[in-house]
Amino acid sequence: MKTLKGPAIFLAQFAGDQPPFNSLASIAEWAAGLGYRGVQIPTWDSRLIDLKRAAESKTYCDEIAGIVETHDLSITELSTHLQGHLVAVHPAYDSLCDGFAPAAVHGNPAARQEWAVEQLKLAARASANLGLDAHATFSGGLAWPYLYPFPQRPPGLIETAFDELARRWRPILDAFDDVGVDVCYEIHPGEDLFDGTTFEMFLERVGNHRRCNILYDPSHFVLQALDYLDYIDIYHERIKMFHVKDAEFNPTGRQGVYSGYQPWIDRAGRFRSLGDGQVDFAAIFSKLAKYDFPGWAVLEWECCLKHPEDGAREGAAFIADHIIRVTEKAFDDFAGADTDEAANRRMLGIG
Repeated sequence: MKTLKGPAIFLAQFAGDQPPFNSLASIAEWAAGLGYRGVQIPTWDSRLIDLKRAAESKTYCDEIAGIVETHDLSITELSTHLQGHLVAVHPAYDSLCDGFAPAAVHGNPAARQEWAVEQLKLAARASANLGLDAHATFSGGLAWPYLYPFPQRPPGLIETAFDELARRWRPILDAFDDVGVDVCYEIHPGEDLFDGTTFEMFLERVGNHRRCNILYDPSHFVLQALDYLDYIDIYHERIKMFHVKDAEFNPTGRQGVYSGYQPWIDRAGRFRSLGDGQVDFAAIFSKLAKYDFPGWAVLEWECCLKHPEDGAREGAAFIADHIIRVTEKAFDDFAGADTDEAANRRMLGIG
C-alpha cells in the first residue's frame, strides 16, 4: 500500500496583491511555514506562473520548481479550472464567463473557447516540463441550465450536449496523452461532470480515454446528498487527485439541496474549513489508503465563516493528522505458522 503525500495546498484562494501572497516565492515560504509540503498552482494567475513560458521552456520550469523546492516544497499539480470551464459554456453564462478570459476575446464565445483549448494544451506541455503526471481542471457545462427537467426537455438534448462536450475534449485529452499526463476533472455542480453518472456518460463518449480521470472533492457530494464514500469504491481506479475540503448539509422545512438563491452563509449546504463540517475524513483517508491512491492530499479552502489564513493554518495540521502511514506487515503476523501446499491439503482433508 501507498502512504498519501501531503499536506499540500491549492493556492488559488490565497493569491493576492499583498505580501506574502503576491509572488510564488513569498507564498511558498508562507505555505512551508504552516507545515505544507506541496503547492497546487493555478495557471491563470501570472503572479505565480507564466503558463505559456512554462509550456515552451524547460529551463523556466526548472526555475519555478527551484523556487518551490527552496522551501522544501513540491509542485503537486497545475490547475486550469477557469480555462477548462471555458471549453464548454452555455450562452446563458457568456457574460459571466468572459471575466475568466482576456479582454481580447470578450463577447466572442468562439474565440474564447479557442483560447481556452490552447490554454489546456499549454498546460499539458507545462505539466510535462515540470515532471508532473496529473493536471486539475473543470469540464465546462453545456447542459447545466437543464439540470431540472421542467419545462420538459426535448428528447436527446442531454445526449447532444455530452456528445459535443466529448468532441471538444477529445483532442485535449489526446494532447495530454502525448506527454503522459492525466486530466483530472473536478466533479463539481455547475460543470456537466457533477456526479458519478455524468462522469460515466462523458467517459463513454471519449472512448474510456486513459487520461480522463477524477479530482475527488467530497464537499461537492455532501451538498448533493451523494454517498461520497461509496463514490471512492466505485471510481477509485479513476481518482487521481484529491481536494481536502469540508462541507455541511443542514436541510430545513424551508430549503434543501436547491437552496442556491441564498447567500452562502444562509444555505442548507455550505462549504466549511477543515474539521468544521460534516465530512468523515477518517473514512475517506482509510479508503484512499486501501486503494493505493497515488497522489497528494491538497487543501482547497472555502468557508463562509472562517478567515482563510486561519483555515490554511488549521488545515495543514488537520491533513497531516489524517494521513495514514500504511503498514508493511499484517497485524497478526506474529501468530502465523510456516506451511506448504501439501500441509494445506491435509488440513482440508483432501489428501
